[in-house]
Amino acid sequence: MAAPCGSRCPVLELLGDHTFRTVCLGTGLIGATSGALGCFSYLRRQALIGDVVSHASLLGIVGAFAISALIAGTGTKAIVVLIPGALVAGVLALLLTRAITSRTRVKEDAALGVMLAVFFGTGILLLRVVQRSPRISGHAGLEDYVFGLAAALTQGDLLLIAVLGALAIATMILLWGALKLHTFDSAFAHSMGFDATRVDTILAVLQVTSIVIGIHAVGVVLMIALLVTPASAARQWTRSLRGMVILSAIFGAVSGAGGSLLSALYARAPTGPMIVLVATAIFIVSILFAPDRGILARYRSRKRRRRAVLGAGGA
Repeated sequence: MAAPCGSRCPVLELLGDHTFRTVCLGTGLIGATSGALGCFSYLRRQALIGDVVSHASLLGIVGAFAISALIAGTGTKAIVVLIPGALVAGVLALLLTRAITSRTRVKEDAALGVMLAVFFGTGILLLRVVQRSPRISGHAGLEDYVFGLAAALTQGDLLLIAVLGALAIATMILLWGALKLHTFDSAFAHSMGFDATRVDTILAVLQVTSIVIGIHAVGVVLMIALLVTPASAARQWTRSLRGMVILSAIFGAVSGAGGSLLSALYARAPTGPMIVLVATAIFIVSILFAPDRGILARYRSRKRRRRAVLGAGGA
Protein backbone atom coordinates (compact mmCIF):
# COMPACT_ATOMS: atom_id res chain seq x y z
CA MET A 1 0.00 0.00 0.00
CA ALA A 2 3.03 2.28 0.24
CA ALA A 3 3.22 4.90 -2.48
CA PRO A 4 6.16 5.04 -4.91
CA CYS A 5 8.70 7.81 -4.80
CA GLY A 6 7.48 11.13 -6.16
CA SER A 7 3.79 10.41 -5.49
CA ARG A 8 1.60 11.64 -2.68
CA CYS A 9 2.47 10.87 0.92
CA PRO A 10 1.22 7.33 1.68
CA VAL A 11 -0.09 8.43 5.10
CA LEU A 12 -2.24 11.13 3.52
CA GLU A 13 -3.54 8.63 0.99
CA LEU A 14 -4.49 6.28 3.81
CA LEU A 15 -6.30 9.05 5.70
CA GLY A 16 -8.43 9.56 2.62
CA ASP A 17 -9.46 5.90 2.64
CA HIS A 18 -12.79 5.26 4.37
CA THR A 19 -11.89 1.70 5.42
CA PHE A 20 -8.61 2.77 6.98
CA ARG A 21 -10.26 5.61 8.92
CA THR A 22 -12.78 3.13 10.32
CA VAL A 23 -10.08 0.68 11.37
CA CYS A 24 -7.81 3.38 12.79
CA LEU A 25 -10.59 5.01 14.81
CA GLY A 26 -11.89 1.65 16.00
CA THR A 27 -8.52 0.37 17.20
CA GLY A 28 -7.78 3.75 18.78
CA LEU A 29 -11.02 3.60 20.79
CA ILE A 30 -10.29 0.00 21.81
CA GLY A 31 -6.79 0.95 22.93
CA ALA A 32 -8.00 3.98 24.90
CA THR A 33 -10.72 2.02 26.72
CA SER A 34 -8.49 -0.95 27.50
CA GLY A 35 -5.62 1.30 28.56
CA ALA A 36 -7.75 3.29 30.99
CA LEU A 37 -9.45 0.30 32.63
CA GLY A 38 -6.30 -1.80 32.54
CA CYS A 39 -4.75 0.46 35.19
CA PHE A 40 -6.93 -1.15 37.85
CA SER A 41 -5.86 -4.66 36.80
CA TYR A 42 -2.23 -3.58 36.89
CA LEU A 43 -2.42 -1.90 40.30
CA ARG A 44 -4.32 -4.81 41.84
CA ARG A 45 -1.87 -7.29 40.30
CA GLN A 46 -4.64 -9.08 38.45
CA ALA A 47 -3.25 -9.09 34.92
CA LEU A 48 -4.01 -12.80 34.62
CA ILE A 49 -7.72 -11.99 34.91
CA GLY A 50 -7.54 -10.15 31.60
CA ASP A 51 -5.81 -13.11 29.99
CA VAL A 52 -8.52 -15.48 31.25
CA VAL A 53 -11.32 -13.21 30.05
CA SER A 54 -9.83 -12.75 26.57
CA HIS A 55 -9.30 -16.48 26.07
CA ALA A 56 -12.67 -17.38 27.59
CA SER A 57 -14.34 -14.99 25.14
CA LEU A 58 -13.63 -17.38 22.28
CA LEU A 59 -16.11 -19.88 23.71
CA GLY A 60 -18.76 -17.18 23.97
CA ILE A 61 -18.12 -15.95 20.43
CA VAL A 62 -18.33 -19.40 18.85
CA GLY A 63 -21.27 -20.31 21.05
CA ALA A 64 -23.19 -17.18 20.00
CA PHE A 65 -22.43 -17.96 16.36
CA ALA A 66 -23.64 -21.57 16.74
CA ILE A 67 -26.86 -20.46 18.45
CA SER A 68 -27.57 -17.94 15.69
CA ALA A 69 -26.97 -20.70 13.12
CA LEU A 70 -29.40 -23.02 14.86
CA ILE A 71 -32.05 -20.28 15.04
CA ALA A 72 -31.67 -18.75 11.59
CA GLY A 73 -30.23 -21.66 9.65
CA THR A 74 -27.00 -19.81 8.93
CA GLY A 75 -24.62 -18.27 11.45
CA THR A 76 -23.92 -14.55 11.64
CA LYS A 77 -20.57 -12.98 12.48
CA ALA A 78 -22.09 -9.59 13.24
CA ILE A 79 -20.28 -8.10 16.22
CA VAL A 80 -23.61 -7.08 17.78
CA VAL A 81 -24.42 -10.81 18.10
CA LEU A 82 -20.99 -12.13 19.07
CA ILE A 83 -20.02 -9.53 21.69
CA PRO A 84 -22.87 -10.47 24.08
CA GLY A 85 -21.67 -14.07 23.88
CA ALA A 86 -18.13 -12.98 24.68
CA LEU A 87 -19.38 -10.88 27.61
CA VAL A 88 -21.32 -13.82 29.07
CA ALA A 89 -18.35 -16.17 28.74
CA GLY A 90 -15.91 -13.69 30.27
CA VAL A 91 -18.12 -12.91 33.25
CA LEU A 92 -18.92 -16.60 33.74
CA ALA A 93 -15.21 -17.45 33.84
CA LEU A 94 -14.65 -14.86 36.58
CA LEU A 95 -17.68 -15.98 38.59
CA LEU A 96 -16.55 -19.61 38.45
CA THR A 97 -13.07 -18.54 39.54
CA ARG A 98 -14.52 -16.67 42.50
CA ALA A 99 -16.69 -19.67 43.43
CA ILE A 100 -13.71 -22.03 43.33
CA THR A 101 -11.46 -19.81 45.46
CA SER A 102 -14.19 -19.09 48.03
CA ARG A 103 -15.33 -22.69 48.49
CA THR A 104 -12.10 -24.63 48.11
CA ARG A 105 -8.45 -24.27 49.07
CA VAL A 106 -7.40 -23.61 45.47
CA LYS A 107 -5.48 -20.34 45.12
CA GLU A 108 -6.77 -17.63 42.79
CA ASP A 109 -3.92 -17.90 40.28
CA ALA A 110 -4.43 -21.66 40.00
CA ALA A 111 -8.20 -21.24 39.57
CA LEU A 112 -7.64 -18.62 36.88
CA GLY A 113 -5.25 -20.94 35.07
CA VAL A 114 -7.82 -23.73 35.15
CA MET A 115 -10.56 -21.43 33.81
CA LEU A 116 -8.29 -20.21 31.02
CA ALA A 117 -7.52 -23.76 29.92
CA VAL A 118 -11.11 -24.99 30.22
CA PHE A 119 -12.80 -22.10 28.41
CA PHE A 120 -10.17 -21.64 25.70
CA GLY A 121 -9.87 -25.37 25.09
CA THR A 122 -13.63 -25.75 24.89
CA GLY A 123 -13.81 -22.75 22.57
CA ILE A 124 -11.23 -24.25 20.20
CA LEU A 125 -13.09 -27.59 20.29
CA LEU A 126 -16.44 -25.93 19.55
CA LEU A 127 -14.83 -23.94 16.73
CA ARG A 128 -13.64 -27.17 15.09
CA VAL A 129 -17.08 -28.73 15.52
CA VAL A 130 -18.75 -25.72 13.91
CA GLN A 131 -16.28 -25.66 11.02
CA ARG A 132 -16.82 -29.36 10.27
CA SER A 133 -20.57 -29.48 10.76
CA PRO A 134 -22.54 -29.75 7.49
CA ARG A 135 -25.56 -28.23 9.24
CA ILE A 136 -23.87 -24.93 10.09
CA SER A 137 -22.98 -22.53 7.27
CA GLY A 138 -21.37 -19.11 7.22
CA HIS A 139 -18.51 -20.05 9.56
CA ALA A 140 -15.75 -18.93 7.18
CA GLY A 141 -13.56 -16.35 8.92
CA LEU A 142 -14.73 -17.25 12.41
CA GLU A 143 -11.18 -18.36 13.27
CA ASP A 144 -10.02 -14.77 12.72
CA TYR A 145 -11.20 -13.99 16.23
CA VAL A 146 -8.24 -15.98 17.58
CA PHE A 147 -5.67 -13.49 16.25
CA GLY A 148 -7.97 -10.66 15.18
CA LEU A 149 -8.91 -9.09 11.85
CA ALA A 150 -9.10 -5.32 12.20
CA ALA A 151 -9.61 -4.80 8.47
CA ALA A 152 -13.08 -6.35 8.81
CA LEU A 153 -14.35 -3.60 11.13
CA THR A 154 -17.45 -1.85 9.77
CA GLN A 155 -19.24 1.37 10.65
CA GLY A 156 -21.70 -0.66 12.71
CA ASP A 157 -18.85 -2.31 14.60
CA LEU A 158 -17.27 1.10 15.20
CA LEU A 159 -20.53 2.47 16.60
CA LEU A 160 -20.92 -0.49 18.97
CA ILE A 161 -17.29 -0.20 20.13
CA ALA A 162 -17.76 3.54 20.75
CA VAL A 163 -21.01 3.06 22.71
CA LEU A 164 -19.72 0.22 24.91
CA GLY A 165 -16.38 1.97 25.46
CA ALA A 166 -18.11 5.23 26.40
CA LEU A 167 -20.42 3.42 28.83
CA ALA A 168 -17.45 1.67 30.47
CA ILE A 169 -15.46 4.90 30.82
CA ALA A 170 -18.52 6.82 32.09
CA THR A 171 -19.15 4.14 34.71
CA MET A 172 -15.51 4.33 35.79
CA ILE A 173 -15.78 8.11 36.20
CA LEU A 174 -19.06 7.91 38.14
CA LEU A 175 -17.66 5.28 40.52
CA TRP A 176 -14.16 6.78 40.63
CA GLY A 177 -14.02 7.23 44.40
CA ALA A 178 -15.16 3.68 45.17
CA LEU A 179 -12.91 2.11 42.54
CA LYS A 180 -9.89 4.11 43.69
CA LEU A 181 -10.41 3.28 47.36
CA HIS A 182 -11.10 -0.38 46.61
CA THR A 183 -7.97 -0.63 44.45
CA PHE A 184 -5.55 0.72 47.05
CA ASP A 185 -7.18 -0.39 50.32
CA SER A 186 -10.15 -2.73 50.02
CA ALA A 187 -10.36 -3.24 53.78
CA PHE A 188 -10.66 0.50 54.43
CA ALA A 189 -13.20 0.79 51.62
CA HIS A 190 -15.30 -1.89 53.32
CA SER A 191 -15.08 -0.02 56.64
CA MET A 192 -16.33 3.10 54.85
CA GLY A 193 -19.49 1.26 53.82
CA PHE A 194 -18.55 0.15 50.29
CA ASP A 195 -19.65 -3.37 49.39
CA ALA A 196 -16.33 -4.92 48.33
CA THR A 197 -17.99 -7.76 46.41
CA ARG A 198 -20.23 -5.40 44.47
CA VAL A 199 -17.39 -3.01 43.62
CA ASP A 200 -15.19 -5.92 42.59
CA THR A 201 -17.97 -7.28 40.35
CA ILE A 202 -18.53 -3.90 38.70
CA LEU A 203 -14.81 -3.52 38.06
CA ALA A 204 -14.66 -7.04 36.61
CA VAL A 205 -17.57 -6.29 34.25
CA LEU A 206 -15.87 -3.07 33.11
CA GLN A 207 -12.65 -4.95 32.40
CA VAL A 208 -14.52 -7.70 30.56
CA THR A 209 -16.23 -5.04 28.43
CA SER A 210 -12.92 -3.36 27.58
CA ILE A 211 -11.53 -6.71 26.47
CA VAL A 212 -14.40 -8.09 24.42
CA ILE A 213 -14.84 -4.92 22.33
CA GLY A 214 -11.30 -5.44 21.06
CA ILE A 215 -11.48 -9.17 20.33
CA HIS A 216 -12.57 -8.63 16.73
CA ALA A 217 -9.64 -6.33 15.94
CA VAL A 218 -6.80 -7.72 18.06
CA GLY A 219 -7.86 -11.31 18.80
CA VAL A 220 -8.29 -13.34 21.97
CA VAL A 221 -4.59 -14.24 22.14
CA LEU A 222 -3.18 -10.70 21.96
CA MET A 223 -5.91 -8.64 23.63
CA ILE A 224 -4.27 -8.94 27.05
CA ALA A 225 -1.40 -6.80 25.74
CA LEU A 226 -3.70 -3.78 25.31
CA LEU A 227 -5.03 -4.21 28.84
CA VAL A 228 -1.67 -4.40 30.62
CA THR A 229 1.10 -2.88 28.48
CA PRO A 230 -0.18 0.74 28.27
CA ALA A 231 -0.88 0.72 32.02
CA SER A 232 2.60 -0.64 32.75
CA ALA A 233 4.14 2.10 30.59
CA ALA A 234 2.02 4.86 32.13
CA ARG A 235 2.98 3.78 35.66
CA GLN A 236 6.59 4.68 34.92
CA TRP A 237 5.74 8.35 34.30
CA THR A 238 3.35 9.27 37.12
CA ARG A 239 2.46 8.51 40.73
CA SER A 240 -1.13 9.74 40.41
CA LEU A 241 -3.94 7.32 39.56
CA ARG A 242 -5.75 10.00 37.57
CA GLY A 243 -2.61 10.79 35.61
CA MET A 244 -1.90 7.10 35.11
CA VAL A 245 -5.38 6.41 33.72
CA ILE A 246 -5.23 9.38 31.32
CA LEU A 247 -1.71 8.56 30.16
CA SER A 248 -2.51 4.86 29.78
CA ALA A 249 -5.56 5.72 27.66
CA ILE A 250 -3.36 7.89 25.44
CA PHE A 251 -0.75 5.14 25.12
CA GLY A 252 -3.47 2.62 24.29
CA ALA A 253 -5.00 4.88 21.64
CA VAL A 254 -1.60 5.56 20.08
CA SER A 255 -0.84 1.83 20.06
CA GLY A 256 -4.13 0.99 18.36
CA ALA A 257 -4.02 3.75 15.75
CA GLY A 258 -0.25 3.47 15.22
CA GLY A 259 -0.40 -0.28 14.79
CA SER A 260 -3.20 0.07 12.25
CA LEU A 261 -1.18 2.67 10.34
CA LEU A 262 1.94 0.50 10.21
CA SER A 263 -0.13 -2.50 9.18
CA ALA A 264 -1.68 -0.52 6.33
CA LEU A 265 1.67 0.87 5.18
CA TYR A 266 3.14 -2.62 5.10
CA ALA A 267 0.26 -4.68 3.76
CA ARG A 268 1.66 -8.06 4.76
CA ALA A 269 1.87 -7.14 8.44
CA PRO A 270 -1.20 -8.24 10.47
CA THR A 271 -2.84 -5.47 12.47
CA GLY A 272 -3.10 -7.19 15.87
CA PRO A 273 0.61 -8.01 16.22
CA MET A 274 1.55 -4.54 14.94
CA ILE A 275 -0.61 -2.94 17.63
CA VAL A 276 1.10 -5.07 20.27
CA LEU A 277 4.54 -4.16 18.91
CA VAL A 278 3.75 -0.43 19.08
CA ALA A 279 2.52 -0.84 22.67
CA THR A 280 5.69 -2.78 23.50
CA ALA A 281 7.85 -0.03 21.98
CA ILE A 282 6.11 2.57 24.16
CA PHE A 283 6.66 0.35 27.20
CA ILE A 284 10.38 -0.08 26.45
CA VAL A 285 10.85 3.67 26.01
CA SER A 286 9.02 4.25 29.29
CA ILE A 287 11.06 1.84 31.39
CA LEU A 288 14.26 3.28 29.91
CA PHE A 289 13.63 7.04 29.92
CA ALA A 290 10.91 7.80 32.49
CA PRO A 291 12.24 10.63 34.73
CA ASP A 292 11.83 8.95 38.14
CA ARG A 293 11.26 5.23 37.62
CA GLY A 294 13.19 4.72 34.39
CA ILE A 295 16.33 2.61 34.29
CA LEU A 296 18.52 5.52 33.18
CA ALA A 297 17.10 7.84 35.84
CA ARG A 298 17.72 5.27 38.58
CA TYR A 299 21.22 4.66 37.26
CA ARG A 300 22.02 8.38 37.41
CA SER A 301 20.51 8.59 40.90
CA ARG A 302 22.66 5.71 42.17
CA LYS A 303 25.71 7.29 40.56
CA ARG A 304 25.06 10.62 42.30
CA ARG A 305 24.58 8.90 45.67
CA ARG A 306 27.80 6.96 45.18
CA ARG A 307 29.70 10.15 44.42
CA ALA A 308 28.17 11.83 47.47
CA VAL A 309 29.22 8.94 49.72
CA LEU A 310 32.74 8.89 48.30
CA GLY A 311 32.98 12.66 48.66
CA ALA A 312 31.83 12.51 52.28
CA GLY A 313 34.30 9.72 52.99
CA GLY A 314 37.16 11.70 51.48
CA ALA A 315 36.26 14.72 53.54
